[in-house]
Amino acid sequence: MSGLGALVFLRPAWLWALLALPLAAWWWHRRRRQDTSWRDAVDPHLLPHLLAARGGGRGAWGLAAMLAGIALAVAALAGPSWRSGPQPLAEEAAPLVIALDLSGTVLANDVPPSRLLQARAKIAALLRMRAGGQTGLVVWADDAFTVAPLTSDTANVALFLDALSPRIMPVDGHRPERAIRHAVRLLRQAGAQRGDILLLTGEASGVAARAAASAASDGYRVSVLGLGSAGGAAYRRDDGGFGRTRLDAPALRALAAAGGGAYATLESGDGDLRALGVLDAVPGAGPGPARGHAEGVRLDEGYWLLLPLLALAALAFRRGGALALLALALCGPLLLAAPARAQPAPEAAAADPAAGAGLWRRADQAAHARMREGIDAFRAGDYARAEAAWRGLPGADAAYNRGNALAKAGRYEQAVAAYDEALRRQPGMADAVANREAVLQAMQRQPPPSGQRPDPSGESKQQGEAQPGRESPEDAQDSGQAGDSRADAPAQDAPQREQPQGADAQAQQAADEAQRRRMEEAMRQADAAGDAGREADAGAPAETREEREQREANEAWLRRVPDDPGGLLREKLRLEHERRRFGGGS
Repeated sequence: MSGLGALVFLRPAWLWALLALPLAAWWWHRRRRQDTSWRDAVDPHLLPHLLAARGGGRGAWGLAAMLAGIALAVAALAGPSWRSGPQPLAEEAAPLVIALDLSGTVLANDVPPSRLLQARAKIAALLRMRAGGQTGLVVWADDAFTVAPLTSDTANVALFLDALSPRIMPVDGHRPERAIRHAVRLLRQAGAQRGDILLLTGEASGVAARAAASAASDGYRVSVLGLGSAGGAAYRRDDGGFGRTRLDAPALRALAAAGGGAYATLESGDGDLRALGVLDAVPGAGPGPARGHAEGVRLDEGYWLLLPLLALAALAFRRGGALALLALALCGPLLLAAPARAQPAPEAAAADPAAGAGLWRRADQAAHARMREGIDAFRAGDYARAEAAWRGLPGADAAYNRGNALAKAGRYEQAVAAYDEALRRQPGMADAVANREAVLQAMQRQPPPSGQRPDPSGESKQQGEAQPGRESPEDAQDSGQAGDSRADAPAQDAPQREQPQGADAQAQQAADEAQRRRMEEAMRQADAAGDAGREADAGAPAETREEREQREANEAWLRRVPDDPGGLLREKLRLEHERRRFGGGS
């Protein structure tokens, strides 16, 4: 298997294909002799006297390329290897099947509030804390049933915990051996060669111990978590009578020993689960050798031979292939190393709406990028850069956004012109009409005291406060969502202001009074609208007797939906029980 030095072929049988090289050379030579168009028009015995001898240089190069390609392909398939390296082996985590006793004994309250509630909480903790591996859930009484097959999604198993109770079981009883056999079948159906079975119960028998020993011989470890106390407690049976149960620790410990597992009594905390070893899905949990890492594994390097093989394949397509391959080899690094085109400055972008488009970006993509750049600048308070980014972009939204940026910057005349442009492109744009009117009103008012600038809403705000309009630009939606790319100015808001002093106090007081009047007017309008709605409801036709009875009947049907989370699971187990009774198998 080994060649010169450290070279080793992992699949040396492929080297026998090299014997086909002489056959390929003979086929090439025969094809070259027959490949001439004169043979159809001239007798063969005259061809040597009429045709000049053709140089064999091109044919020799073609034959050499073909033979080299075949040799490279065969060598790659043979798996050449000249180095070794560590390679982790696949570690198959051991699956776990939880088998919960749902006979009437789990209703005993010797571990308050009851064995059932304690078992549910313990299973929930196990599902939450278990690291890796598949987990399944089986319930049993007189017979065993699958609640959740083996799955890696432990949250899907936890969904059924609240529905688990003896009421969902078709027949009461206590047959742990059937639970063990059912869990083994579940593991085999999943293709698991080894795994864990965790039995949650308070009693066991010799038959169950023999079933656990059989499972252990098949590679499946059986562990037991004891439910209850040595003193025991009473519980109510299905027939209305009372029974008594207690924790049979010796029998459960013997069952776990026969199954090659561990035994622990249910307790608060996770000490019992750690003692059972079910929190970590380790491969060596069951019988059989544990898996690890293999050192010095030979690495298949055959893929390196594909590079010259692809080069030869490129030459075989057409004449001039060598020149094309050489050009690609020279230009490829240059194309990969070519610097990206710099984004144009906002001023240059304003002159050309398609600026920024290139080989990898269309004009509409460049315009979208500029729209987003302007929105980001607007949100950051850089209104000059936002206006420059939106300048020259097509569409009414871009003109409207530019008007908002100009209004924020205090350039009201240019803002009005931008709103006019937006209205020309989209007549009737409500936001543009409202903001244009607000800016015109601000331009008509007298200048406010020093340190303030006119506000389109009629208030005087400190420098740097938001200008009014329709909507806040911070709430502007992404231009790719619902087609809305506007950066609207904020609606008439009442931002927090610093307490003014001196001459500014009167102006501030007047502005606050105007704001209160507007709020009172809005509240009166809302009350009037509510009264009108109530009057409209009062004028509606009265409900007839038949309509009222139909409505009450519908509401009664809706209230009859039962609050029974285990009903579906109970019906599923009943149908499975009936199928087994009438010969459907287990």
